[in-house]
Amino acid sequence: MIKNRRIKIFFIVLVILFILLILGFSICFSLLNMNSNIFTKGVKIRNIDVSELTLDEAREKINASVNSELVPEIELHYGEEYKITLSPEQIEYKYNVEEALLKGYDVGRSGNIFVNNYTLLLTPFFEKNININYMYNEEFLNNFIDDINSKMPGIVVEPNYYIEEDELIISKGKDGIQIDKEKLKGMILESISSRDINEVVKEDYKQIIDIPVVDVKSASIDIDKIYSEIRREPQDAYYETEPYKIYADVDGIDFNISIDEAKNIIASEDKDEYTIPLKITKAGKTINDLGTEAFPYLISEFSTKYDASNRNRSTNLAIAAEKINGKVLMPGEEFSFNKVVGKRTVEDGYRDAKIYADGGVVDGLAGGICQISSTLYNAVLLANLEIVERRNHSYTTSYVAAGRDATVVYGAIDFRFKNSRSYPIKIEASVKNGIAEFKMHGMPEENEYEIRILPVTTQSIPYGTSYVDDPTLAPGRQVVVQAGHAGYKVTTSIEKRLNGAVVSKEVISNDTYNPMKTIIRRGPVAVQTEAVPVPVEAPVPVQ
Repeated sequence: MIKNRRIKIFFIVLVILFILLILGFSICFSLLNMNSNIFTKGVKIRNIDVSELTLDEAREKINASVNSELVPEIELHYGEEYKITLSPEQIEYKYNVEEALLKGYDVGRSGNIFVNNYTLLLTPFFEKNININYMYNEEFLNNFIDDINSKMPGIVVEPNYYIEEDELIISKGKDGIQIDKEKLKGMILESISSRDINEVVKEDYKQIIDIPVVDVKSASIDIDKIYSEIRREPQDAYYETEPYKIYADVDGIDFNISIDEAKNIIASEDKDEYTIPLKITKAGKTINDLGTEAFPYLISEFSTKYDASNRNRSTNLAIAAEKINGKVLMPGEEFSFNKVVGKRTVEDGYRDAKIYADGGVVDGLAGGICQISSTLYNAVLLANLEIVERRNHSYTTSYVAAGRDATVVYGAIDFRFKNSRSYPIKIEASVKNGIAEFKMHGMPEENEYEIRILPVTTQSIPYGTSYVDDPTLAPGRQVVVQAGHAGYKVTTSIEKRLNGAVVSKEVISNDTYNPMKTIIRRGPVAVQTEAVPVPVEAPVPVQ
């Protein structure tokens, strides 16, 4: 028994000594590492080794890597018909490097003395990789996808209509495709986050995404709904003085055939467009008959310049402006550019002029009409009216500053605003002598603010250069087909002043304008015995 007790005591003492030894080792090990300001050996951040680096050294190394990863653009394709590029900068894609650095730096520091020592001993053998979380601007990504969804070939088109004199023109919808938005968002984000710096630095590195789409059927033409929206009784214009209130004239509109006959027109033949005759009953007295008393106050005015020598473009501007000129909006009434101007057709006199499309400059029917919508947009902002729908162009324009434009595409992109004032307003539009101008007339409000439109460029997006080999050109000759320009991110605010003092400042839009590549046609490589400058011919400027 005495012998057993001695053995037991011996083992207890041995265990105590072992514990004291471990404790002593841990204390010594901790004291040695207590004042260390470097990452634990074996720590990686996004597979980048930061072992035994200081925070500043690791930050510099990680930032250099992730910044390089975010340089390449993603190519988005829809078959061979549609291509567009997206840079991570356009959606403000960023990595939260600081968060990852702190997590990595905490390895071997965040636990108690025993956990820290255990981590410090094992990490060099088993490694610890810290992922980096990313951030992006969801609004910018959604806008980018919405923009290409309106421009891709084969997009579904819903039925639409407009009134042209005494006819109702109804456009049939067309079955088509629609981008699977959530799937495409996931593919874009995954393609960026999965980049490997070892692959990105390769010269032939490229990421291509096939745009996912779904088949969509357009709605059928609903004659009953259209009839309920357009039918109205005629109303003479008049105004009251106490309190002052003006009532605009309204022409009466009705079908000149029965609803059943209208339905038969739609059902009898499969066409892209249908015409329903209308019965227009003119008001006995118009607002113009009321004289200048009806709209004595100039609320706002804005003008842009155009090249009057460009006959086709000038014609398009004049036609669109004439359709808007004289339009009266009652308080709370909404203005739709596409509904007022209608479909842009050859029959209406529109001509081909230069437009931006698919990353380049091409001829398009009614080219230049966006100058009218953009000029009107500025007059509307200066009149302090409520914007309902507005979208910026894909590329910057020459006639207004970035952040102050409004693009329109019939059936896809509209510019809409509401008369949010207390009294009716009348729009005066004119296009002559190289000046497109809009004036908003009405009655003064109790407080008339001085409005300032303040666009601020927050980022410049560089553009690239593409070469197209052209064997028809002389060896070494180069011709600039398209001059490139940078893209921009612009935040636009509206500042209101009363008696010179700022009373409010509100952000109204965050716009992204894509960079446009320089495109150069070049002949075969010239064989030269000495250095000779390669001739480059500039493109003809596009109005």
